[in-house]
Amino acid sequence: MTMNEEIMNSEKPVAENEQDIPDELDLKARKYLRGSGANLETLRDKKLKGQLALREKLHGQSAKAAAKAEKWLMPSEEGYLEPEGLEKTWMIKQESILHEVDIISSRKAFDMILPDLGPYNMEYTSSGRYMLVGGRKGHLAMIDMLSMELIKEFQVRETVRDVVFLQNEQFFAAAQKKYPYIYNRHGTEIHCLKEHGAALKLQFLDKHFLLVSVNKFAQLHYQDVSTGVMVANYRTGLGRTDVMRVNPHNAVIGLGHSGGKVTMWKPTSVKPLVTMLCHHGPVTAIAFHRGGQLMATAGMDRKIKLWDLRKFGVLHTYHGHARTLDFSQKGLLAIGNGSQIQVWKDSGNQEYESYMTHAMVKGYQIGKLSFRPYEDVLGIGHSMGISSILIPGSGEPNFDTFVANPYETTKQRREKEVHALLDKLQPETIMLEPSRIGTVRPPRKKEKPTKKEMEEEMEAAVEAAKSISFKKKTKGRNKPSKRTKKKEEEVFKAKRPFLEQQTEEKPYKKQRTAEEVELPKALQRFSRKKAS
Repeated sequence: MTMNEEIMNSEKPVAENEQDIPDELDLKARKYLRGSGANLETLRDKKLKGQLALREKLHGQSAKAAAKAEKWLMPSEEGYLEPEGLEKTWMIKQESILHEVDIISSRKAFDMILPDLGPYNMEYTSSGRYMLVGGRKGHLAMIDMLSMELIKEFQVRETVRDVVFLQNEQFFAAAQKKYPYIYNRHGTEIHCLKEHGAALKLQFLDKHFLLVSVNKFAQLHYQDVSTGVMVANYRTGLGRTDVMRVNPHNAVIGLGHSGGKVTMWKPTSVKPLVTMLCHHGPVTAIAFHRGGQLMATAGMDRKIKLWDLRKFGVLHTYHGHARTLDFSQKGLLAIGNGSQIQVWKDSGNQEYESYMTHAMVKGYQIGKLSFRPYEDVLGIGHSMGISSILIPGSGEPNFDTFVANPYETTKQRREKEVHALLDKLQPETIMLEPSRIGTVRPPRKKEKPTKKEMEEEMEAAVEAAKSISFKKKTKGRNKPSKRTKKKEEEVFKAKRPFLEQQTEEKPYKKQRTAEEVELPKALQRFSRKKAS
């Protein structure tokens, strides 16, 4: 009996020479198996049977080792709301959730009312520890979400349209009235990016150190914040837009336009990589799934659509309006419109259904929804301040300290920044299918040379044929006429491949017959009529 069969069938005993594993590990080991085990009883070849038995044994051992490693390396598991009987998850209110969770989790939900400086925009760091808040009337603040302490708060005294963190919490950018500005965590102005103009939206590509902005003249800018070089500056040509998101899978920028189109851009292409007609009205919101193969869009035609980016086709269409969209790390979709929030969950085959709902105070207008990484928390930026609610199962329960560490020290942060600069990807690596990087490009068809190039090659071949020196022969066989004839033959041989290539390229013109020649009207009645 093979090791795979032992793991798949929990009723059968495990081999004596191996240690028994607990039932929970046995269940976890099943997902690491490489298919069903081979049926060794039907094999007659003893050598093949022994080889397969050894291989199945190794596969079973590796599955058990992976299950044991998962128990210690990924101790936490995501937990969703589970209804009982006729109960629905979207009927459960935040008050009921806060009453059941522990004290630390209950502190993650809050309401910060700031009515004078809103509406507010917000952004989390990749580790989820810090939150950046930007008020429309110039209020900027950074908050440590673990200790709930205010790190820095200041007033820029002009319009702030968007905020975004750069490579870490030490620097952030704010799209202000005339130009984007870069500040450090102490509120000191570091740079004024005048080349971007009046930016409406900002995005940061952390693997490429590129700050991306789109201004009110529909110009898309890419600037490298590590060197200060302006990498690209393109006109979208589709009018003013303030809908911009980055695909986390391939770092392609998606823009939603007033004509219902969604365009995808990379810094090395003047024209968009993809142009999709998604709605019959202006696009109001875009969101990309973490895996990069799913996109959600919302438009003024009161439709929310899910798109498969592998074939650029629509998967599902739902009726509803959304001002902001966001995908969580575990695939939940948050939809904000007015003072209402809906969270949808994938029920299978990428068919989303309502998972949770939340209603803000009547009159609050939601401007931005953002899931906090590695936490079951949804951040809300609205017209009267910022809020946070609990969404069970939205965040990744286990974090990798090499990717994002909420508890990193100053030394770890510095080392991580140096490694990120050394491993910085070039703008040329941004493409729709990043899996193509490192593969062999298929051979291209040989391009046809131009007429001028063919003439030059033929002249060079003729000159080479004329310069051939012939061996001097005996008297009577070395006449000038014979030598000239031989030279002419060599020249013709040199010209022949070029002439044949020209005749192949010329299309064959069918000669007109006498019947096809147009006759005068007086003689047309005497011509033969074509058989119908």
